[in-house]
Amino acid sequence: MVPRTTLIKPVQSLLTALTQPSSPDTLLSTFTTTPTPLCHEHGLPQLAPFLGRSFTGRDGIARYFGLLSEHLDIKNMTFEPDDAWVVDDVSMAVCLRGSAKFVWKRTGQAWDETFVYRIAVAEDIRDGSKGELKVCEYRVWADTGAAYLARLGRLGELVTVGNGIGNGEGIHVGKDGEGETRGGLHRQKNSSDDVLGSGLNVYGSCG
Repeated sequence: MVPRTTLIKPVQSLLTALTQPSSPDTLLSTFTTTPTPLCHEHGLPQLAPFLGRSFTGRDGIARYFGLLSEHLDIKNMTFEPDDAWVVDDVSMAVCLRGSAKFVWKRTGQAWDETFVYRIAVAEDIRDGSKGELKVCEYRVWADTGAAYLARLGRLGELVTVGNGIGNGEGIHVGKDGEGETRGGLHRQKNSSDDVLGSGLNVYGSCG
């Protein structure tokens, strides 16, 4: 049985590469070569180019993170403490939660989000010999609806008036995702007649 501290070490290496400035090679080096690594962000592929597809091999991993970098700025990415992670020493997988602000580059619309990773690890095999543990499977469950609406420039339509539900909290309507949240503007408008107010380089930094 692999100790917990050993299992989470390659996961920590991946998260460090995602949240701190690093080169593409540094990020890719956290994944296995053999077995063939896989990235899959769950969701309908019609909603965004990086959703609902299995990206395999080092080239596929590079393609996945390249698509994220092309379409999204990711800011303030953080993860829960590793003592809160769910570690399965039988399947050699770790489940954890993270949060960040995402900005769809083309429209400038942004939203705050909590997402879930399931990261499996395996011994990297080179020249027929087993090596260190690395990430072999990276699965993501995130807010695909927000990504789709931000892609279309329609996040602002999520404000529900009158019932106090779905007031757009966590939706950023300022330029490039800065400024007031949609929910904050909605509350201000309800309290007076006037509204008082008007990014991942995944290969680099999501911080």
